[in-house]
Amino acid sequence: MPGRARRVSGVAQVAKTHDARPDPAELYAALDLGTNSCRMLIAQPKGAQLHVVDSFSKSVQLGNGLEQSGRLSRSSMARTIGALKICRRKLELHDVRRMRLVATEACRRATNATEFIKLVERETDLVLEIIEPEEEARLAVVSCAPLVSAKTEQLLVVDIGGGSTELVWIDLTRVPRHDRARAIMRLHSGFQPGAGDPFPAAKVVDWISIPLGVATLKDQFRDVTDDAARFALMSWHFEECLQEFSPYEDAEGDSDPGFQIVGTSGTVTTVAATHLNLRRYDRNKVDGLRMTTDQIDRVIRGYLALGVEGRRNDPRIGRDRHSLIMSGAAILQALLRVWPTDRLSVADRGLREGLLYAQMSADGVLDDGPY
Repeated sequence: MPGRARRVSGVAQVAKTHDARPDPAELYAALDLGTNSCRMLIAQPKGAQLHVVDSFSKSVQLGNGLEQSGRLSRSSMARTIGALKICRRKLELHDVRRMRLVATEACRRATNATEFIKLVERETDLVLEIIEPEEEARLAVVSCAPLVSAKTEQLLVVDIGGGSTELVWIDLTRVPRHDRARAIMRLHSGFQPGAGDPFPAAKVVDWISIPLGVATLKDQFRDVTDDAARFALMSWHFEECLQEFSPYEDAEGDSDPGFQIVGTSGTVTTVAATHLNLRRYDRNKVDGLRMTTDQIDRVIRGYLALGVEGRRNDPRIGRDRHSLIMSGAAILQALLRVWPTDRLSVADRGLREGLLYAQMSADGVLDDGPY
């Protein structure tokens, strides 16, 4: 079936299949519109990796008030459309023709999401696609594959978003060590291996999308005024939600040398930046950093000691993150209480990178593909 392209005022929306193999120098874009942030990457394939040409990130708080009303508010939609207009200009500037522009939990939950998607197209000429939780989880996993240790036998990938948290548990014991990262990359096409797949497969033991992220969890406990009590309640409430995740039943609370957590989110990167005492964020120092449970606990205790005002003024946390860091930390602490580890890898990557890898892999423009 030939690919379909839809050009709107200089911006082309291209389906997953294409008429011809693209030029390796051609640019790809991925946009992730979440509950809290609007983020976009424009990149080109370079060997087996991505070369980022341009990027955009802005806190738009699309899901502000969604927990109470079930709807996206007019002010939230206006902020988001303003950010999307900037993204549209960048796509036109770079003449990007291959792209995926996706929306996640806030748009999955909002009763007026269809109205919002139509408004976005009318105001920006961009067509947003609301993706299902499983695809969101798959793409987060794919983006983190390069950070997985060859020694890892059991892997937990955690993506703490604004409106939801995705967890994927992967068994790598049957995959040769040298092929483990590549086996994880191949999961972009589905959590179940394809029939007749000649490659050793990473086994997805279980995955779950919990409809609690940094924004929605914070909103649920907004009436609790005591800082420490609110944090404890958020953490225990999140752990209760883990009971539907099958690896929770087998958790023994002991550290396993063959186990690794990869965490991808603003929460995890902020905790890492605080641990490193970075006054100015440096992705090169944060992405791939390995932290222990004790180091993360120390950072979280420091956040509690700072209090609301101290966190607001701490440059390591940042103005966009200070009001959400404790709900994110509560989620992180719950996970580490159940599965303590000395190998939590910090990923400054996520859905956008997964979208790019998947597009490029499908087009066959990455070396050593298809994954």
